[in-house]
Amino acid sequence: MAEIHPYDVLIRPVITEKSSVQSDELNQYVFEVHQDANKIQIKEAVELVFPNNVKVAKVRTMIMPAKRGQRGRRWYLRSRQWKKAIVTLEPGHTIELFNL
Repeated sequence: MAEIHPYDVLIRPVITEKSSVQSDELNQYVFEVHQDANKIQIKEAVELVFPNNVKVAKVRTMIMPAKRGQRGRRWYLRSRQWKKAIVTLEPGHTIELFNL
């Protein structure tokens, strides 16, 4: 298996009502990550990509299943399967991207 470059690990931030509350109250940030990335790679990528020297305390990952839809008798995929990471930062550290 080929090594994933740290800039390819994080795909996009996930910004929802729940993730906004998590970032404000719990210092947790949610990202869509590469399907093959592990927790160590995600931690290193977050600490490398964000410039204000953030320190990651914990990473939790989960696979979000594909969603199916139905039109008549036909089934189709509404969204593909993807991997989500919830990154908890050390107290006092923030990611400015989310605080705009």
